[in-house]
Amino acid sequence: MGKHGMILFGHGARDARWKEPFARLAAKLAAARGDAGPVGLAFLELMTPDLPTAVAAQAAAGCESILVVPVFFGQGGHVRRDLPEIVARCQAAHPEVRLRCAGAVGEDDAVLDAVVRYCLAAEAAPD
Repeated sequence: MGKHGMILFGHGARDARWKEPFARLAAKLAAARGDAGPVGLAFLELMTPDLPTAVAAQAAAGCESILVVPVFFGQGGHVRRDLPEIVARCQAAHPEVRLRCAGAVGEDDAVLDAVVRYCLAAEAAPD
């Protein structure tokens, strides 16, 4: 059975520190997935790698399928318009790999529930 990669896709920013929580998330996800396949990061702009580079790396590593997970809070224009275009280009470049996209993480109720818990804990924390 082949490897199944996963790529966390974020917007990107000029400040390198912006990437830190994404790197922590990728590390936690990789640990949770074990040997299922690689977990990578990709960015729309301002940071590297971009999605075509990340997909190419996982394809070269032998992944037979790759799930792209937009780490966006909502389904804005980047997720609805830009991401499908980029994924289509990646699919054309790697027809042997099955590419899929998840919805934006912020659209999931479990993620929203986690944010609610965070907000309540922050409110209850001492100054």
